[in-house]
Amino acid sequence: MTRRQQDVGSDVLFLLEHPRVYTLGKRTDRSHLLWDDSARAARGIELVQVDRGGDVTYHGPGQLVGYPILRLSSVRRVVDYVRALEEVLIRALATFGVAGDRVEGFTGVWVGDEKVAAIGVRVASKGVTSHGFALNVTTDLSDYDGIVPCGIADRGVCSLASLGVATTVDAVADAVEQAAGEVFAGTLETATLDGLDLGVAPRSKAAM
Repeated sequence: MTRRQQDVGSDVLFLLEHPRVYTLGKRTDRSHLLWDDSARAARGIELVQVDRGGDVTYHGPGQLVGYPILRLSSVRRVVDYVRALEEVLIRALATFGVAGDRVEGFTGVWVGDEKVAAIGVRVASKGVTSHGFALNVTTDLSDYDGIVPCGIADRGVCSLASLGVATTVDAVADAVEQAAGEVFAGTLETATLDGLDLGVAPRSKAAM
């Protein structure tokens, strides 16, 4: 991220899976944490404060998490950037016959009243992005029972598996890579992870 703020190197998209974790955004309402420490420990779910916007959300196995590190042309285009991420996910879902949609007043991608992909971003100095999106593929949706996802109490969550789509995180990652190249008008090339200490196990790092 620092290198992109210095205008060094290429834009990067990290695609990965997390171990089980609830992340708390800057505007998280603590009442949206429904499980106490012992209940979370029994499920093996960590709790981490992060510097993105938004409320509490969940990451875990079977979920494709994307962290784009992009240098935007203007920080005033943050809303356009979020819409572009939604478009990437909508196109990727269409590959599997799923009609993802936007819902006015909310970020992310929805299938009916259920969110299949969450988005939470931060734009730092020089218009460089961090954080990103999480798309449920074969996610254990019962882990969401411990939170009010994104602070939205009257809507649910779903996954490709719960929608009857039999696929893998790797296959969905391929579709996301293809869609990201189309939406951001870039060519993605798989880059080496040698020397990177991410604290997670990435599927790939693509440079645009």
